[in-house]
Amino acid sequence: MLEKLLSAPKTYYVWLGFLLCLIAGCGFVYWQQLQTGLSITGMSRDVSWGLYISQFTYFVGVAASAVMLVLPAYFHHYKKFKRMIIFGEFMAVAAVVMCALFIVVDLGQPQRMLNVMLHPTPNSVMFYDMLVLIGYLTLNIVIGWVTLEAERLGVDPPKWIKPIIYLSILWAFSIHTVTAFLYAGIPGRHYWLTAIMAARFLSSAFCSGPAILLLLVFLVRRLTGFDPGKDAVKTLSTIIVYAMCINVFFYALELFTAFYSQIPGHAEPIIFLFAGHDGHLAWVSYWMWAAVVMAFISLAILIPPSSRANPALLPFALVMLVAATWIDKGLGLLIGGFTPNMYETVTPYMPTAREIIVALGVYAIGALVLSLLWKIALGVKREVNNFSG
Repeated sequence: MLEKLLSAPKTYYVWLGFLLCLIAGCGFVYWQQLQTGLSITGMSRDVSWGLYISQFTYFVGVAASAVMLVLPAYFHHYKKFKRMIIFGEFMAVAAVVMCALFIVVDLGQPQRMLNVMLHPTPNSVMFYDMLVLIGYLTLNIVIGWVTLEAERLGVDPPKWIKPIIYLSILWAFSIHTVTAFLYAGIPGRHYWLTAIMAARFLSSAFCSGPAILLLLVFLVRRLTGFDPGKDAVKTLSTIIVYAMCINVFFYALELFTAFYSQIPGHAEPIIFLFAGHDGHLAWVSYWMWAAVVMAFISLAILIPPSSRANPALLPFALVMLVAATWIDKGLGLLIGGFTPNMYETVTPYMPTAREIIVALGVYAIGALVLSLLWKIALGVKREVNNFSG
């Protein structure tokens, strides 16, 4: 199926060339980081996780969200998702690749990553996080490639793939649950010390991941003519709105627990995120309030079935939803966890320009992987006349 990459319009190769140039330029900045160290970032002794880990956290959720297509299609035999499911699986592959790269760039020296494999520590959550991510990447590559090959040949997928598909459904929940345990298992960080951290991660993933998938599918439909099907879009957008409502509800539970209990350790990070510290409004506060506004705008559009079915309003609402969840789960989660620190003081953190450029390079690699995999999938679907693009 790799030959599908050889037949594409010139604009596709221009896009790939642009991504390669972007990766090379950002790679040069990463080379500077390797030579100089993490001092080029905004991180410090008190803020040891920053933009890189926040993006790792977010894209683990994007990877896990593929289960929102796989579970209905294989457990409940919802055939409407069959046309789009391969795109969700390949998006998960690209997302896990990005997760791994964000871990690599967060390490001062990438070879330190080998310590997890050479000196495994089963009592470490990081050890299990590495296992579930590698396993999930392997599962999605195998499932995606085998099912796509079966579709190209016009035959049913082999029977041995079904148990692997069922395993991938359970594995999808595990990757984000273990990631949540990385946060909730740190007792000195009150903003993360919550029993529903894993539930919050999953609800956020199950709305933001499908939203990103739908936006990308809409873009592909405009460029190639591939139609995922009206019923599939309707069902997936319904799943998104339910997951987003649960995500907002869970955050409201955190607010109630923090402020009704009047425990300073729980309330202070939230106060810092939304109102600053000692009268000084932090830069992240503007982003957090923007996230609140965008979250409610997205829900106001998505909850009524009539506006959710509007082809002009739906993409706008999905963009608002993705932006809101990215701010909350990215910037807000990390900064809130580290501020105030364990000494009840504030160490400000802001990503530097070079830190953002390195992250942009990882995004470009993810986009490159996604572009290659989706091109193969679209080529197969065109070959079997599933669409006339």
